[in-house]
Amino acid sequence: MAEYRELVGQVMDELGLALTSVNPEAVTSLRQDILDARRIFVAGQGRSGLRMQAFAMRLMHLDLNAHVVGGVTTPAVNPGDLLIVGSGSGRTESLVHYARRAHDLNAQVSLITIASESPIGKYADSVIRIAAASPKLETPENERQTVQPMGSLFEQALGLLLDIVVIQLMDDLTTDQTAMFARHANLE
Repeated sequence: MAEYRELVGQVMDELGLALTSVNPEAVTSLRQDILDARRIFVAGQGRSGLRMQAFAMRLMHLDLNAHVVGGVTTPAVNPGDLLIVGSGSGRTESLVHYARRAHDLNAQVSLITIASESPIGKYADSVIRIAAASPKLETPENERQTVQPMGSLFEQALGLLLDIVVIQLMDDLTTDQTAMFARHANLE
């Protein structure tokens, strides 16, 4: 069994490779899409979905109009809105449906994924690709071994990528943590 510190090093190395695989221009484009959108909707399933929900929370902290698809208070999607989907495989059926529906409603669709050429990718106006190993996909990245189980590498890289986007949006919006914290839930 590997020692704790050895695993920390391996996981951090894997995350570094995954995050540096991302095209910076695609991230800049996503930021601009977020800033230009009337409203932002996020979607994901499982652990990726949890990362997307956390991102929606931070967008709200930035005073942006953000919603999680499937929530009981989520409004209708319209032209001028942006749907951001986080899906390692790019083929989760419910997410394919959301992307297709948003596309049909003339909303913009962005996908963050391992698999650019996926069913969701067909409906996406923009794609951010994270190079990560996944047991669900037959891609060159699967030739690279990961010490992490299942889709953990993608899920962790997704969360960190979205946190980096938030840091950049803070600069774009000339806001700081004090202003963001003032919007944090206070019925705790």
